[in-house]
Amino acid sequence: MARHPDHRPVETVETAFDILDVLRHTTSAGITELADELDLAKSTVYRHTKTLESRGLVVRNGDTYRISTWFLDYGIHVRNQHPLFDVATPKVDELAAETDEKVWCVIEEGGVGVHIYGAEGRHSVRTHARIGKRTALHQFAAGKAILAHLPADRTERILDEYDLAAQTAQTITDRDELCSQLETIRERGYALNYEESVAGVHAVGAPVKDESGDAIGAISIAGPANRLSGELLTDDLPTLLLGATNEIEINLAHS
Repeated sequence: MARHPDHRPVETVETAFDILDVLRHTTSAGITELADELDLAKSTVYRHTKTLESRGLVVRNGDTYRISTWFLDYGIHVRNQHPLFDVATPKVDELAAETDEKVWCVIEEGGVGVHIYGAEGRHSVRTHARIGKRTALHQFAAGKAILAHLPADRTERILDEYDLAAQTAQTITDRDELCSQLETIRERGYALNYEESVAGVHAVGAPVKDESGDAIGAISIAGPANRLSGELLTDDLPTLLLGATNEIEINLAHS
């Protein structure tokens, strides 16, 4: 991600978040381990970690620290405040039951896609996606559906800020190719994902738009590539999904 030239970070805040990021990836760690990982003095790490502990953001277990469930409370609060959550949740459950596949509700925040709700069908497969997962928009169907239906200047800013990194060998990493596909998505109303985020998994995603036609999120259906293929992927599921997103949009407009 590119850093804005006017961005002047507050070092103490950055250090605190660096500590939290290490704890997120290591589950728990002691002061020495944190200091070694961040290449900081143990006294600096100790002061920051104790401050985080005093605010309830980390928990000490003996000589190690872990992130606390305060962040769960924050995340649930933010998710529940989003206008799409309450309206989309019943439809996501319904789609999962009808298709027997995994169904996700995704929003865009800070130029990336965030999974805010998911439901499993009887035959759904597990992938790295999870509630709270932040994913580059170009790497998956729901993300591409959102990118295609944001205001043009917003889409351009996102593409300028983020590298088109590959998640799999099938991820689109060429900007011209991606922009051409986004135009196709705008024309037909839905996006397809051919193993672009997870090897062996296909998906279809459709935007949920506000009254001005801009995406506020998207719904996707994902499953094994050998099952989600042919007309099921390119015709049947898109038709089902577009009907569902249309219902969500109508309910949003009158909520």
